[in-house]
Amino acid sequence: MLPFRFVDRVKFIVERQLVKGAGFQLLVVGVFIGIISLVGGLLVLPFGGPHEDAGDAFWWAFLRLTDPGYLGDDAGNWQRLVSTILTISGYVVFMGTLVAILTRWLIAKMADLERGLTPVTLRNHIVVLGWTGQTLPLLAELLGSSGRMRRFLEKHDTNRLRLVVLSETASAAQVHELRNEPGIGRKARQIILRSGAAIQPDALQRVACLDASAVIVPSAAHEAGSLVTSDIETVKALLSIAAQARHLGAPLPFVVAEIQDMRKHPVIERAYPGEMEVVAGDATISRLMVQNILHPGLSEIYNELFTAGEGCEIYIRSGDSLAGMTLGELASQRARVIVLGILKPQGRGWNVQMPASSDIPIAAEDRVVMLARDYAETEPDSKSAPLPMIARGEPAIRSATATERVHRVLVLGWNRRVPSLISEFSSYSQLRFEVDIVSVVPARERQQEIARYLGEQSAVICRHVEADYMVEGELRRVGPLSYDSIMLLSSDRLASGEEADARAMVGYLQLEDLLSEGGPRPQLIMELSDPDNRHLLAGHQSEMMISPMIVSHVLAQVALRRELRVVLDELFTVGGAEIQFRNPHDYPLPASADFQVLEKVLAAKGEVALGVWRDQPDRHGHHVKLGPSRDEYLDLNPEDRLVVLCYS
Repeated sequence: MLPFRFVDRVKFIVERQLVKGAGFQLLVVGVFIGIISLVGGLLVLPFGGPHEDAGDAFWWAFLRLTDPGYLGDDAGNWQRLVSTILTISGYVVFMGTLVAILTRWLIAKMADLERGLTPVTLRNHIVVLGWTGQTLPLLAELLGSSGRMRRFLEKHDTNRLRLVVLSETASAAQVHELRNEPGIGRKARQIILRSGAAIQPDALQRVACLDASAVIVPSAAHEAGSLVTSDIETVKALLSIAAQARHLGAPLPFVVAEIQDMRKHPVIERAYPGEMEVVAGDATISRLMVQNILHPGLSEIYNELFTAGEGCEIYIRSGDSLAGMTLGELASQRARVIVLGILKPQGRGWNVQMPASSDIPIAAEDRVVMLARDYAETEPDSKSAPLPMIARGEPAIRSATATERVHRVLVLGWNRRVPSLISEFSSYSQLRFEVDIVSVVPARERQQEIARYLGEQSAVICRHVEADYMVEGELRRVGPLSYDSIMLLSSDRLASGEEADARAMVGYLQLEDLLSEGGPRPQLIMELSDPDNRHLLAGHQSEMMISPMIVSHVLAQVALRRELRVVLDELFTVGGAEIQFRNPHDYPLPASADFQVLEKVLAAKGEVALGVWRDQPDRHGHHVKLGPSRDEYLDLNPEDRLVVLCYS
């Protein structure tokens, strides 16, 4: 073994001290300054002069080392030579090295602050665990829900909204994204970014997770075929929150968690023993897509209901201030509100009654479901005259009849949502669907994914075609004109939502060329992943669904009002209440009827009038008008339809 050289050992010791941080680096520089001052003092001490003792000599050397202004005070060639060497050393060691260390330390400290490593000292805030494609629209929804947010803040005894987002790596680029996001802008100062992963206890403490009034866990994006899925990450995050609460003896916060696979719902509930609402992202989008196939045009209603500040939304009011009234009396006192139904407590959940009879009394523990343009409209208004009471009886339940007609659906593209989409088709047992899936993903892989999700039993005939719909010849061979409905899906196998949407939009434009060749035009539904792309296809003839915006709205609104989840489940699953389009000729409407007359006619059948779907769009391109003024005359054309809440 070769012996270590003395110089190498010294270098190693110095290196180990320098890598310990700015404090140790300053200590090493201080040692060097002391050594240089000691050597300089010893060099001039034998020559006497002003240096009466060793202390004066060392002090003389230290002054020349740290301040070049003393050079003119020295006499004698030797003393001037030593003083010059000391001054030059001072420039290098004292000024250069010291300034470099302090500058690097300050830059590193600023970088740490930008990364968001400082724990927040907040209470009753809202925490979002993860920076995903849904985070920006989710934050915009929270900031835009003024009425619900005001009530939420009052409930938690605070007067200011604070949002804390836990990102893998918080950066200035994300702050820039927040400021440029529509619906956020200047409100970005209400959002605090912190770095870390939801499975790290110190990261959860960094965002004060246990002191939050609500914690939202959106699904993270993962590559196709990865063993670590977004649901696994969600379960790990919930386990981490529960473990930290047990360790600190603190109560568990309210959590809204998104999962993709509904079969993981029992696992999620076992992972988190606290109050929680689970939103099934894939199942929600699949339900809306199938509903849209059953009722073409429904996507415009979804986009209105699921976008804060644009048209009507669903609001839920507590029965505390409404106790003793009936639903009919409440509807007559809210001139700008449509009462959809009521939620009655049932065990640990709710019994949803939508639509509901107008003579049902409201109890303090009940929740009333309303449709309005703003939360303020759901509050009493002494300036508005009460409306005539409308008597709505028990809603009629139509028995579903089996049909022999086969509805053919062409699915262009593939993503993780397709198995749940096929499952949703299968849930409509009285209807017959045939689904052809065109994708470059191998057919065997797709069959395995669907079989793994549904099992071997499926009421839907599903065929797989290996082809690229971006190639005109391959798309033409599929024969899109022979289908009743065509669905263009945004792929989750590309690097970003922008790339996936670009492929879907190019496919749509190519599909339009084929459909323009003549023949009955099938219904066309296009799914997008990036909300910024929704305005690119102005004047398009397809129905558009932006999945992240819809799921973000549901997550945000359920966090503010948790009862909303059961209402959405009731509206968008098979059976129960549905939003449907009805022919005006099916009802005894007078030739000239306003919306209040329409409400009365539909109430006689136990249904709720929501608005009108116009065959010709308005100047903004909208077909649907929800919640029009009661005295507005409808002037219905033969092709117009009524928007009705009724039992399927």
